[in-house]
Amino acid sequence: MKILLTGATGYIAQRLLPVLLEQGHHIVCTARDARRFRNQYNSPNIEVAEVDFLDKKTLKNIPQDIDIAYYLIHSMSTNSGSFEDMEQICAENFIDRIQETNAQQIIYLSGIVNDQELSKHLSSRMNVETIISRSTIPLTTLRAGIIVGSGSASFEIIRDLVEKLPVMITPIWLKTKCQPIAIRNVVEFLVGVIGHKKAYDASFDIGGPDILTYKEMLLKFAEIRGLKRYIYVVPIMTPRLSSYWLYFVTSTSYALAKNLVDSMKIEVIAEPNDLATDLHIKLLTYSKAINLAFDKIEQNQVLSSWKDAQTSNIFRRGMQQYMEVPTYGCFKDVRTRKTENPEQTLNRIWAIGGETGWYYGDWLWKIRGFMDQIVGGVGLRRGRRSPTDIRVGETLDFWRVLISDKEDQRLLLFAEMKLPGEAWLEFKLDEDNTLTQTATFRPLGLWGRVYWYSVLPFHGVLFKKMINNIVK
Repeated sequence: MKILLTGATGYIAQRLLPVLLEQGHHIVCTARDARRFRNQYNSPNIEVAEVDFLDKKTLKNIPQDIDIAYYLIHSMSTNSGSFEDMEQICAENFIDRIQETNAQQIIYLSGIVNDQELSKHLSSRMNVETIISRSTIPLTTLRAGIIVGSGSASFEIIRDLVEKLPVMITPIWLKTKCQPIAIRNVVEFLVGVIGHKKAYDASFDIGGPDILTYKEMLLKFAEIRGLKRYIYVVPIMTPRLSSYWLYFVTSTSYALAKNLVDSMKIEVIAEPNDLATDLHIKLLTYSKAINLAFDKIEQNQVLSSWKDAQTSNIFRRGMQQYMEVPTYGCFKDVRTRKTENPEQTLNRIWAIGGETGWYYGDWLWKIRGFMDQIVGGVGLRRGRRSPTDIRVGETLDFWRVLISDKEDQRLLLFAEMKLPGEAWLEFKLDEDNTLTQTATFRPLGLWGRVYWYSVLPFHGVLFKKMINNIVK
């Protein structure tokens, strides 16, 4: 079958893609910027359509001859505008175009709704479902609650809280009940309903076998990791204070933290149905899902991370315009060093950031990350998906990877921190085994220039020591 996979750079789609390929399907992946799409599978059964669902004319790039369409677009972590409005526009544009194709089924992943008073997030999900259901094409809606897997938002937030805080003073919403589901089961449902006639024009809640409070989820996670944790729930934390609590302790953005807190006040429990039985899916317990997630982490097999989707709308017009590092009107710090072991040097470059650090002055990087977080930036909390592998489009601390070419021996990063300007950091190893490390800053107005000169003394030491330690 020819399958349209929207939101192809997102967490769910990146997990779904290899399974669909394994089953022999031809996949059309949509992405706002084709360069950001990570085609690590080198498969002839993948094609990329450059589509921005907020820009109706770009939807003409979706082929006519598709059989199945997955709708996996979500805007809850956006830092600008109303995500509800954005999701509505995307859904309307999607339906207008998909009805012009040969699609026989639409599969939509939504959220469980079983409360009359819905959060903005769940209300928006329901609105999208209503819009898509107006299509003449049969719709299958799968409604999931908390999704647990390596790199998932829920898993990483729980991990941050449990591993960083031995004692937690928490908001009252930690007593809210939910029904977590393993990412493996979510993918099995998404694949299993393809062409399943009983699922046409129907919706199904999908959840694991456990119903837990958020507090129980944290304590169970701690038990699995062999950690002793104490959690005290207090009723005095306002939604705003709860959002800041999540934002400063975990890797989430403030926009996402705010929407998560809004959703976590409402119970998310699946309505019983026979879909798992019909599709022969064995539902995994919460404990099993956590253990499987850590197996993937320890084997360095994390396929995707929710953090890669968090962006400050810098790349709204695509990554292409940032891949050519500007020359004029910029400040630059250029350093070169000869290396006697180019292979080792290249491996060190590809391991930079995250747990490895920045090879000098990690405490300075952490201070800069904390300052960025204070003003609403991403900070250093995002880390990196893999300790050795870097892919185009993913996050690396407060950078975004623009170019990652080991054959050409070049790594180019673009800053997503809050800056009065734009910044690039580039590493290039030449054929004569000379490493060139270039920090480029294009200032915005007077404050941009003030910023550059204020950090210049730190850069003088930091960048010199960094390149020295990389080639050492």
